Amino acid sequence: METVFIGFGSNLGDRVDYCDRAVTLLSLLPHSRLRGVSLLYETEPVRDRTDPGEGWFLNGVVQLETDIKARSLLTTLQEIERALGRDDDDRSGPRTIDLDILFYGDCVIKEPGLTIPHPRLHQRRFVLMPVNELDPLWVHPVFKRSVAQLLTEVSDESHAHLLFPQPSTRYGSRPNCQVPPGS
Repeated sequence: METVFIGFGSNLGDRVDYCDRAVTLLSLLPHSRLRGVSLLYETEPVRDRTDPGEGWFLNGVVQLETDIKARSLLTTLQEIERALGRDDDDRSGPRTIDLDILFYGDCVIKEPGLTIPHPRLHQRRFVLMPVNELDPLWVHPVFKRSVAQLLTEVSDESHAHLLFPQPSTRYGSRPNCQVPPGS
């Protein structure tokens, strides 16, 4: 099994609910085991070659062990995004959910439509903070530096802070499913 880190984020609609649903669906993947879920971080949108809108993101990271191959995992993540209302026609715009493979074991993959590790994760505080929470000693397979080291060196000055209060939880740091009132 490979250890995989998947970043998730939402800046449209009920952000907590979309993040919760994404984590729940990720926890149900076949041939996979959920190892950890970071706390939620509220972050300002990044506008590098995209326009994600004005809404701030809720971001977090899931750590899985999985036998699903990287390309199949990407396809599954895109299916989850579509199921949760992600607009395929405007992928750089505001989004109900965004799922990215950050690390897939110590693999380095450069294929059309699939780059692992995520090519900009070392530049983004909002990605490094939750990965650091889950495994600060994880080593980036290209830069040969731990996530903790990358976080201390990142020049990203965008705002990223823990969501407070955190949503109530049933599974450690994992957000719980929301049950509609009166159900």
